Amino acid sequence: MSHPHPELGPPRALPEGGLRITPLGGLGEIGRNMTVFEFNGKLLIVDCGVLFPEDEQPGIDLILPDFSSIRDRLDDIVGIVLTHGHEDHIGAVPFLLRERDDIPLIGSKLTLAFIEAKLQEHRIRPYILEVAEGQRERIGPFDCEFIAVNHSIPDALAVAIRTPAGMVVHTGDFKMDQLPLDGRLTDLHAFARLADEGIDLLLSDSTNAEVPGFIPPERDISQALEQVFAKAEKRIILASFASHIHRIQQVLDCAQQRGRKVAFVGRSMVRNMGIARDLGYLKVPQGLIVDVKQLDDLPDNKVVLVCTGSQGEPMAALSRMANRDHQIRIVEGDTVVLASSLIPGNETAIYRVINGLTRWGANVVHKGNAKVHVSGHASAGELLYFYNICKPKNLMPVHGEWRHLRANAELGQLTGIPKSRCVIAEDGVVVDLIDGVAKIAGKVQAGYVYVDGLSVGDVTESSLKDRRILGEEGIVSVTVVMDSNTGKLVGGPYIHARGSGIDDEAFSAVIPKIEEAMARSASDGVVEVRQLQQLIRRAIGKWVSDTYRRRPMILPVVVEV
Repeated sequence: MSHPHPELGPPRALPEGGLRITPLGGLGEIGRNMTVFEFNGKLLIVDCGVLFPEDEQPGIDLILPDFSSIRDRLDDIVGIVLTHGHEDHIGAVPFLLRERDDIPLIGSKLTLAFIEAKLQEHRIRPYILEVAEGQRERIGPFDCEFIAVNHSIPDALAVAIRTPAGMVVHTGDFKMDQLPLDGRLTDLHAFARLADEGIDLLLSDSTNAEVPGFIPPERDISQALEQVFAKAEKRIILASFASHIHRIQQVLDCAQQRGRKVAFVGRSMVRNMGIARDLGYLKVPQGLIVDVKQLDDLPDNKVVLVCTGSQGEPMAALSRMANRDHQIRIVEGDTVVLASSLIPGNETAIYRVINGLTRWGANVVHKGNAKVHVSGHASAGELLYFYNICKPKNLMPVHGEWRHLRANAELGQLTGIPKSRCVIAEDGVVVDLIDGVAKIAGKVQAGYVYVDGLSVGDVTESSLKDRRILGEEGIVSVTVVMDSNTGKLVGGPYIHARGSGIDDEAFSAVIPKIEEAMARSASDGVVEVRQLQQLIRRAIGKWVSDTYRRRPMILPVVVEV
């Protein structure tokens, strides 16, 4: 089992006839999925998604893949294949199209409808090629065949990429639900046919590689939802991903049976469900959907609200309801259903929302106490079955944290894939497929690119460190007035603290230390502002640390007169 070495350097030029695979996101993390394939001087991108921020990234809205390794080769990109419509696979497309707006987008009907709606907000009209399972298209030097896979969103596709270097199959996100609500199975016959032709490299979803057995079918959730609807005495508020059409279809069916009206809450939920209904993926009985403004005219036991925020996102509808910052007020007896998984890293935010909702009297139903969610990703039993069908010559686990990637590689080895042919990479690690063998060839830059409001890439790790210090330790500002000729103190120090937990009066003890340090520097002839700022920072920093065991941000200001 190979793995990247921390000292990897830039890859050498790709040998003629070789295929290069460069993941720019999605390896070592859940989200930000993006893989670049290079052959004969042309680039094909599979997925271009976002990662959502965690608590230690304050103020950040989204995290993008780093496009720097392909920025000077934008004209070589022949297309972006989108495997399905989840944000962690399509969310960064608008940001890449800002850099070149005529890159063709290739995907299924629903996936393209979701991305087109998103691009309208960015005022980009994309070039699109709609494809379906069984279809085969030539995209530059890449011969792409699309295969139906089952996932937690309709119309998901895997893609087989043929070049003279060999065939690579990218599964996208998939599972093998044998009783899917839409009747669309993962096409194992197509994968077996590809296996007969010879799969040289398989890039496979790793998210549930640690989970034994098989994932239950989506339709099993109906029984749990029916029990929730039967017991609920007042409103039912269900939070889900804004793209989980199958889950919301089951909610609509239950609401119809119980005589409840349904309102969608949240811009992305309203937009996506409108698209799904218009395209026929969501079956909505006449008169079932009402506008949220009509809810006041309905009794509580006839209302279902479907909203976003199942991952505890601070600006999503459910979080705002928990914080009493939304027009919909949670009251005693409401039932709230979180119909989703806990994405790793989001647990704290989710439980914060659950506690907030419970505080206001809601009965909160979630994956931990009811069967209201099944995963959209193949577990270990399904992956073993899949590898025995595909018989890949090389395996590269994708879409998962390190533990998932390693577990997936071990599953591949159990089915007979040699350990030396199981390539564990991470974001930025370049893998070359040459003469039927996949090997690590180097590393390119693939760091986080932060979106903060309208700013893209301006926030750095250093900026985030400053934000964390400000949030955890507070800030102390120190202003002094200095004679620019002599360096002597002529005014101040004036000290003010915010968020540090230290009263301004307490700083009177450190003022003599600052005065002494400045007098000493003046006698040494120091008049340079930067040196004086450092001197003040050290003096007050040592005092705060010794006295309070705290490390606030210290902002010294030297005014020259």
